Amino acid sequence: MRRYDDPVEVRRGRVGDIEAPEQFVWRERLWVVREVVGHWIETGTWWEQAPVRSLLGLDAGRAQRGPSAPELLAPELLAEREMWRVEAGRGPGWRGIFDLAFDWQGGQWRLVHVLD
Repeated sequence: MRRYDDPVEVRRGRVGDIEAPEQFVWRERLWVVREVVGHWIETGTWWEQAPVRSLLGLDAGRAQRGPSAPELLAPELLAEREMWRVEAGRGPGWRGIFDLAFDWQGGQWRLVHVLD
């Protein structure tokens, strides 16, 4: 598996029976999705955020009081991205498996993995 963090343009449409990424442009090349292999939601590393670490007593540098409710509801704690694993190709030739991520907070698509 190769890791990337490249922006991609995605066009959603019907792939089989579901609405999903139908095409994407990566490095100036158009890829057509042939099949959706998987779909899931990933959350950010909320357990590593300062307010949570303080609440758990893991930050020695912070006062003994716990975080307030607004700190616990900070947007970065609630960050999610929608992941799509798709099989895509460029015409009749080469096909690959790609992980596309949609960041709900930023509203952007990224290609994050290509499986060999």
